[in-house]
Amino acid sequence: MTAKFRRNNFDVANVVNVTDPASVGGAVENIFLDLFPSASVGTLRDAISHITRLYRGEHPGYAACDTGYHDLQHIMDVTLASARLMDGYERSQHKGMELGEELFTFGILLALFHDSGYLRKRGSEDDRQGAEFTLTHVSRSAELLKDYMQATGMGKLAETAAQVVHYTGYEVPVDRIKVPSPAYRAIGNLVASADMLAQMADRCYLEKCHDRLYTEFVLGGIAKKRDEQGNELVIFSSPQDLVVKTPGFYRSAKKRMDETLGSAYRYAEKHFNGQNLYLEAIEKNILFAEYVIAHDADIGMLQRTPPQTPGSDQAFPETADRKQLVEDRRRMTGDRRKNVAVRYPDLLDRRENSGDRRQDVSTKKGNQ
Repeated sequence: MTAKFRRNNFDVANVVNVTDPASVGGAVENIFLDLFPSASVGTLRDAISHITRLYRGEHPGYAACDTGYHDLQHIMDVTLASARLMDGYERSQHKGMELGEELFTFGILLALFHDSGYLRKRGSEDDRQGAEFTLTHVSRSAELLKDYMQATGMGKLAETAAQVVHYTGYEVPVDRIKVPSPAYRAIGNLVASADMLAQMADRCYLEKCHDRLYTEFVLGGIAKKRDEQGNELVIFSSPQDLVVKTPGFYRSAKKRMDETLGSAYRYAEKHFNGQNLYLEAIEKNILFAEYVIAHDADIGMLQRTPPQTPGSDQAFPETADRKQLVEDRRRMTGDRRKNVAVRYPDLLDRRENSGDRRQDVSTKKGNQ
């Protein structure tokens, strides 16, 4: 029986534990076999096992993941979302236009490896932190993916995979990514959309932005940059500032998904029988972010506890204050976990009277 309330370590449907690669692997295999009943799941199973060992530091060539935001849970969440979007895409196509089992597998490998560039090589990068590779991590991921595919019988698609994985990043503009056919463009759009959907729909998205993503942005040179004249520009001044700017990021991400990635996120509706559980979860997160901002950006209102993961204990002092802010707020207002409706009645009113932006999104159907 599905739990009434979504758990912090579960997917948007509250049925798959996305901190458990075995659970995600089983769910992906079920989707795959529903589409291709006679196919072998060996390649999928081996790839999930391999990426799990990589992120856990069980591979001799790579240290364990130390990025608390771009962690193994994120990889599993994106992989599950990619499988669901590809399922919706596949079921929406006319006969003869489907991806087929080989390209479905190709898409899953892209999802599994898309952030592997954050991992550090043993020996040569022991004194580095994974987040330092933020600006080049997709190119690094492409190399890891290509090497893996060449070693596991999918070498003929390795070079293409190294190109298509760039759909998930910003190192190469999408219109400059070379693909051999429209099918690969579709896969790039689907996996890149899944990457955005999964992270923003995470039940602890706002807490992770505050506690973990800001730290990665500082280490990766994203929080500050220099203009052409050499002047320092502050993009995110603090973890709180990152949370405040999250609704703006969602608007830009939504525009990217619509205009650059072909509205591929809408294929979730085909998978979920008309609903888009990812957009619904994202809208809840963004609405609450706006609510927090309206209350003087009170970070003590972010009271969820993200699952622990390798690297999540690496936080700057600025991110370590949320626990105390939460405790201070609970002493003043009570523990909202016991009765959300009583704690935040104005949030419920806001939901009822501000209009349902999900309706605006879901009614703009694409050419599917």
